[in-house]
Amino acid sequence: MHKVLLIGAGSICPTHIAAFEGLDGRAKVVGIVANHRASAQKAIDTAGLDATAYTDYKQAIEASGCDIVAVLTPPDTHREITVWALEHGCHVLVEKPMAPSLEECDAMIEAAARTGHKLQVVAQSRCLTPIWRTKQLLQSGIAGKLLYTQVNSFWWRGRSYYDLAWRGSWATEGGGCTFVHAVHHIDLLAWMAGMPTQVTAVLGNVAHTNSEEEDLSMAMLRFANGSFAQLSANLVCHGQKQSLTFACEKATLEIPHAFSADTPLENGFPRENTALLAELNAAYEAIPPLRYEGHAGLADNLLRAIDEGAPLLIDGQQGRNTLELIMAIYQSAAEQRTVTLPIGPDSPFYTRAGVAEKMPHFYKKTGFLSKFEHDTIVLASANMK
Repeated sequence: MHKVLLIGAGSICPTHIAAFEGLDGRAKVVGIVANHRASAQKAIDTAGLDATAYTDYKQAIEASGCDIVAVLTPPDTHREITVWALEHGCHVLVEKPMAPSLEECDAMIEAAARTGHKLQVVAQSRCLTPIWRTKQLLQSGIAGKLLYTQVNSFWWRGRSYYDLAWRGSWATEGGGCTFVHAVHHIDLLAWMAGMPTQVTAVLGNVAHTNSEEEDLSMAMLRFANGSFAQLSANLVCHGQKQSLTFACEKATLEIPHAFSADTPLENGFPRENTALLAELNAAYEAIPPLRYEGHAGLADNLLRAIDEGAPLLIDGQQGRNTLELIMAIYQSAAEQRTVTLPIGPDSPFYTRAGVAEKMPHFYKKTGFLSKFEHDTIVLASANMK
């Protein structure tokens, strides 16, 4: 049985507890770390765990006997904790975004390679059966070549969202809606359509006057194979309707799940291709559903990677790809030009300090609450089925 230590007792903590504890006895949460011991103990008591509350993650890693560490803290702490855990004999599951900078991602990837331990980045939407099936259909070629992808990462947050001390600051949060919220959909874009070669973007802050960061961004992406993508992310869309649309030669595949297929009439106008639609739906249903979904799917994949040598669903390099695409959006918007990937150490957008210096600071950060009394969350995966 694998012993798991959770570092961070915030709103995502119960999700990770349920994920690891729900794997048929293959893993057990043995400790939770929080700045305030009472917060860690509350998470333990609420879940009914036989575990220990800690306030120091280094002491917890050494005392708990854990072999897996889940890093659930704000992004600016991810590198420090991840590298320490890897160097002290633990495999690591780190919440997204992987880190606030490519430099920090590379340090985490290097530590994993040097120590031989597993490093997995959270991207729970990959572990949803409808998304998994759509990915397999895209790869199969049944819909033809991918021509265009539309990504709508629409969220809504009130002004008080940025009253939490670490949010709304380039130095600590690392970015606004593109970095924190659209990361789910940008990961799916990079996973399903590949990495672009060029990015052109704009961004702004239209509604959150207590945040330095953006609450809206729009980007156009060009791919080496000739396809294009359009990405919109914001925190001002009521209803939070999120979607990905993959327009292929023969059909369009959508998330949430929907298919469309047309064939041309003599005048070029469309007529529904009922035969292809039936073939698509049959192929979709023939793909076996995932046994574990969401965070549980990632936890299961990590355990199978450790025990059986299975490939990680999202390793450090894939986590870095997502951040590189985000940094390309930021660089393009800040410098008002098209950016060519990859982004390397010679770019000011490679480091956290460079990003904080180059990005516009839309408003002065004003809220500094340590935590909210009621901190329930809605996962992106809830909107993507």
